[in-house]
Amino acid sequence: MATTLTDRLSHLVKTMRGQARITETNVQDMLREVRMALLEADVALPVVRDFIARVKEKALGQEVVGSLNPGQVLVSVVHKELAATMGEGISDINLAAQPPAIILMAGLQGAGKTTTTAKLAKHLIEKRKKKVLTVSADVYRPAAIEQLKTVTKQAGAEWFPSEPNQKPKDIALAALDWARRHYFDVLLVDTAGRLAIDEALMAEIRELHATLNPVETLFVVDAMQGQDAINTAKAFKEALPLTGIVLTKLDGDSRGGAALSVRQITGAPIKFAGVSEKIDGLEVFDAERHAGRVLGMGDIVALVEEVTKGVDMAAATKMAEKLKSGGGFDLNDFLSQISQMKKMGGLSSLMDKLPAQMAAKAGQGDMDKAEKDMRRMEGILSAMTAKERRQPALLLEGKSKASRKRRIAAGAGVQIQDVNRMLTQFEQMRDMMKKMQGGGLMKMMKKMGGMKGMKGMMPPGFGGG
Repeated sequence: MATTLTDRLSHLVKTMRGQARITETNVQDMLREVRMALLEADVALPVVRDFIARVKEKALGQEVVGSLNPGQVLVSVVHKELAATMGEGISDINLAAQPPAIILMAGLQGAGKTTTTAKLAKHLIEKRKKKVLTVSADVYRPAAIEQLKTVTKQAGAEWFPSEPNQKPKDIALAALDWARRHYFDVLLVDTAGRLAIDEALMAEIRELHATLNPVETLFVVDAMQGQDAINTAKAFKEALPLTGIVLTKLDGDSRGGAALSVRQITGAPIKFAGVSEKIDGLEVFDAERHAGRVLGMGDIVALVEEVTKGVDMAAATKMAEKLKSGGGFDLNDFLSQISQMKKMGGLSSLMDKLPAQMAAKAGQGDMDKAEKDMRRMEGILSAMTAKERRQPALLLEGKSKASRKRRIAAGAGVQIQDVNRMLTQFEQMRDMMKKMQGGGLMKMMKKMGGMKGMKGMMPPGFGGG
């Protein structure tokens, strides 16, 4: 949805540049583009109709002020209404209950419910400082119990064992008793899903809800589901008093079709969004920021959060101290820089949060090449001995440098030219670090501008060589 809507609205802004005011005609032109983009994104027809009606009403009353043109004003109206459709502001998790606060996870099989349960556990541990217990009441898919055990461990939470021969209600009550006796703050209950809605599933989850009386009942839905998400949302809304929605796979191609539909159909706020497959790939949903992403305005706040989250401050401080004391920048440091970028979700993840025009200048082809270059360099560095990484001179100046390079290339499965290219990029990075050490960082930053400057600040591999 993002790309289509962005492209259509960008084109509209250009064509309306010469117009002095908003008229019935140019509003209709814009609404036609928006309607087509939403329908192509598989947004439910009733939701599209309601959205278009609200945008039309607001747009016709708008005045064109200052340096804006009618196209820009209309895009601003669309942005506000997108945010309103997906929910005003931020709606975080509610834990106002006698511990343990029980959170029931509901949704169809394949929506990412089990992984989301672990992601939410990690979020509650790190952001809310809670002691979290998870349990699986999915007795129909034995692998689901083991999967929850694995991902719960990754999240740093505790897991309560269950067996396929047990009844979901008995599992839930046993887990609740354990959580109370061991002073857990939160109990996350992962429920069974089906490939399609059926009465047995709904009856079971209604019973679980009545037994546990959860403080939160979260509906987990695949953001790429499109029209199917509407039917699923309606069924779960009728069966349960939903308190919130978690959209998974929001990093996929759809980027919001389900977000617009499900919020309006259920009336429940979107509380979280799954933005990657990693265990920390869960964001508190902010409707205004997501609307900005959908319209190609980017999400600079999320970009800063992503970078801050990925940066190892202890490692960065250690590097700064090393440079300050005159210690050289070696290949271990170079490898550390690449690892830092991977922790941030890679270049593609960061580019996804930039405004569309900036991202377009870099080009997806460049991003793919840069990602591939980074993986190749990581392989080359891993094929070196610890001594070679500590003493780059062995590869740059030593008598045996040619034979060393041949061995490394063979070990990494690359050509010698790739090893030479990586070493050249290392030397460039080392030179840059020397300038930073000498107090030239501010001068360097002043010389940089636009995406070209950003490439200069990126870890090695960005843009290739």
